[in-house]
Amino acid sequence: MSGRARRWWTVRPGEAAFLVAGLPVALLGGAYALAALYAGVLLSLTVVGLPVTALALAGARRLGTPQRWLTRRLLGEDVPDPGPAARPDGTVARIRAALADPVAWRTLGHLLLRLPLGVLGFATVLLPLGCGWLLGFPLWLRLLEPGPHPVTPLDLAAPPLGLALLALTPPLIRLAADANRRLARHLLGPARTHQRVQDLEAARHTLLTTGNARLRRLERDLHDGAQARLVALAITLSLADDTLTDHPDTDPRLRTLLDRARTQTDDTIAELRALTRGLRPTGLDGGLAEALPALAAGCAVPVTLRVDLAERPDESVEQALWYCAAELLTNISKHSAATAARLTVTTTATRIRLTVHDNGHGGATAAPGHGLHGLADRVAAVDGTLRISSPPGGPTDVTAELPLRL
Repeated sequence: MSGRARRWWTVRPGEAAFLVAGLPVALLGGAYALAALYAGVLLSLTVVGLPVTALALAGARRLGTPQRWLTRRLLGEDVPDPGPAARPDGTVARIRAALADPVAWRTLGHLLLRLPLGVLGFATVLLPLGCGWLLGFPLWLRLLEPGPHPVTPLDLAAPPLGLALLALTPPLIRLAADANRRLARHLLGPARTHQRVQDLEAARHTLLTTGNARLRRLERDLHDGAQARLVALAITLSLADDTLTDHPDTDPRLRTLLDRARTQTDDTIAELRALTRGLRPTGLDGGLAEALPALAAGCAVPVTLRVDLAERPDESVEQALWYCAAELLTNISKHSAATAARLTVTTTATRIRLTVHDNGHGGATAAPGHGLHGLADRVAAVDGTLRISSPPGGPTDVTAELPLRL
């Protein structure tokens, strides 16, 4: 017997246990799904129809958790958690999100299909009992009904039929277990597109984290390596200049070359410092609560600052917010003709919001080619949004909203 054929005649204990233990779960889940559909259809023309359906779908979503647990523990099929449901602000928005939740609808379909599969699977496990009855059918018949019993075709056919069904019991159990595995894999886990999005988000988070670590390492190497050596070179050139000053008979061309070398060295150090500041904001070492006051103090317009941070966001989000604040305050200083500005940072359970307001002449836009367009792209790279309200004549309000965690 080949390995593939042997697989069908080998039953794992967890598979039989799932078909037995899964029956009450399947019955309860199927009853819930039928009741939810019945109530949704019955109340669909009333004002409470949509809220009741949304509530039923939210409950069905939660019932997927024990189904995934049973599938993982007994069948060895690790079904990924589809993640939490969206919870927007507002009752109407939450009802709309629940009704449009594909995970809830797919879980409801799983509960419906699990009902017949659970009954058939339980019957498959009980099949050996029926096989025992068929194998001993002639004996049971004579024990239960005293008196002479002639041999009938049923007496002859029952034992071979019992043996055949007994031999088919392991493949049938494996078939029922595989059907439950496939059902859970396709309906209880995240959809393929959603899983793809999750994989891309995880890959992006890894790339951002790795990129930030490399930038920190590059900044440290430039600061401690190349910049330190250039400063040492500048000091050496300064000592050489002092030495030449003590010798008035030195060739003027040598002094000119030395002055040029010192100037070029100083310019290179300044450019290198500007480059390292552009790699990663050094002011962010202590977080936004320490970095934003320094930005506000450097603005040419008086800035009222209010920072309410319950927790520190991810590093990539923090950097995006810092660049937003720096760019917006720079625009206020250069272009707004404002006399006062306000910078506010607030957080919710999952989001962080930065708002910059000024009383300038307005007219700010995020059209391609403008600085705010690049800022919107930077915010979008970390799942954020940038909203601009800047009518002609002002005032201007720019709000950047980002997730706390990627």
